[in-house]
Amino acid sequence: MSQPTTTERPSSPPVTSAESAPNPRRWRILVVLAAVAFMAQLDLFIVNVGIPSIRASFHGTGLSAVSWTLNAYTVVFAALLVPAGRLADHFGRRRFLLVGVLIFTTGSGLCAVSPDLAFLIAGRAIQAIGAALIVPTSLGLLYPSFPRSEHALVVGIWAGVAAVAATAGPPIGGLLIGLSWRWIFVINVPIGIATLTAGSRILPEVRAEKGARLPDLVSAGLVLAAVSLFVVATVQGSVWGWGSAGTISLFALALIATVLTLRRTLRHPNALIEKSLFESRSFRTSSIAMFLVFVSFASWLLITVLFFENQWHYSPMRAGLAIAPGPGVAFLFAINARRFARHLGPTLPATIGTFALGAVGLWWFALAHRTSDYLLILPALLLSGVASGMTQAPLLAAVNTLPPDRATTGSAVLNMSRQIGSAVGVALLVALLATNNPNGLSEFHRGWVLVALSGWGAMVAILVGAASARLKTSRNSARISATQQS
Repeated sequence: MSQPTTTERPSSPPVTSAESAPNPRRWRILVVLAAVAFMAQLDLFIVNVGIPSIRASFHGTGLSAVSWTLNAYTVVFAALLVPAGRLADHFGRRRFLLVGVLIFTTGSGLCAVSPDLAFLIAGRAIQAIGAALIVPTSLGLLYPSFPRSEHALVVGIWAGVAAVAATAGPPIGGLLIGLSWRWIFVINVPIGIATLTAGSRILPEVRAEKGARLPDLVSAGLVLAAVSLFVVATVQGSVWGWGSAGTISLFALALIATVLTLRRTLRHPNALIEKSLFESRSFRTSSIAMFLVFVSFASWLLITVLFFENQWHYSPMRAGLAIAPGPGVAFLFAINARRFARHLGPTLPATIGTFALGAVGLWWFALAHRTSDYLLILPALLLSGVASGMTQAPLLAAVNTLPPDRATTGSAVLNMSRQIGSAVGVALLVALLATNNPNGLSEFHRGWVLVALSGWGAMVAILVGAASARLKTSRNSARISATQQS
């Protein structure tokens, strides 16, 4: 079946049929895109609960080695998000999304039959390639299908799905691990086949208009190098030693690549990450806050699973079910993001969410070692759902401040911040759990300090960004008033 094609101008808002006549199949399109985004986001966190089982399955492997089942996915996902988003804009978002689903499904099958840890890590990297093609294009395909008046609503729904995927990973993983840890990958195969079939039938094609230039290859290579080197240095620092020659060299190379990336972004007219994206103050703030939020969230999710299984001796299934209250709360808050923004403004919901995230770490720090009563920990699990649901939707909504033809790239940048934050959070937590404690605090306590500080760091970034925006508005108003008086 042939699909309608929408072209977008390379540097100005597109004129699409969605702005004059909404796509009559837009809600079915939303269901398909939400499903594939859920699948890709879920696999970032579903493996957390399976870490102890995977480690037991492959004898002789340590936590640092097994953590690469998380890190391989995150490194590749983060590094490829922006290049995939820009190329999808050029060659077709639908095409890239469907190829991504096919790659992701294939990678899932390979993970399910892994004979050893190295094969599993390779399968996770293949999954991540597919996920990098899926996530930015899924949001980028939503915009042309809906009128502008519904953009905030569909971004809220999409973000709600992402929030639920993040918090639902351990509960779903725990149930599947009751059969075998391999089932956390097997389950993706029928879902992938179903969404591939549905997507090929109903998704429209959206691409840049003919004659649009490809993104600069040099800046694309620099972005890949900067992200990959930084994340690898972070996750290997606890293994090699933070002061080792290998770790310092990787960080130095990452810094050089980052400086060259910024220079290319500022000077090249068709850089991979265009400087126009960061002319939006809201987008800049959201990118920073998203990174810190997921340093906190990823470290919290892993430390919670490890605590339930290693300290309270829960089975993987019981640990997953123990975390389950969070996803439902996350979805309820995320799905109402538009209502919160209307009544509370654009900043307060994310501020509340990040404050709740820091409070989660503080709650665990204060009570976890004083009790084995699940009911005393339950409020922290509910708060994690509030944090996820209240935070992600308003931060992702920063894409709405960009021209519609930059929605895919903007989504990719925000998700890149998300994945880098996740990798850094896991790496820092592994380092904290693997080293001796000179201050008398338990290893788990130091992990919860990390959760609290990074969550509240995101809150500070949001408040500083909002204050800066108000100050600029006040100065502009004063300047206009002075001009009128003169």
